[in-house]
Amino acid sequence: MSTIDTTPLVLDLLRAAATAHGAYEAQDLGGIYDEQWPEWYAAHMVRQLEERGLRIAPAEALTDAPRGGERDGAS
Repeated sequence: MSTIDTTPLVLDLLRAAATAHGAYEAQDLGGIYDEQWPEWYAAHMVRQLEERGLRIAPAEALTDAPRGGERDGAS
């Protein structure tokens, strides 16, 4: 199984979350520091992944997937 370097994707997601969170703190929280920022970032990054048609899956889920047109029960 080949792997893909996800570092650029994660970096892009973090930068987008930082920008959006700065606006959220300024506009929605009136400039108050958001102590729940990790939860906000996580939710934002998951939404961004979904919008790109991506999701995080355990590696074993990828190795169990059928390959090259194989299907469960196919002969």
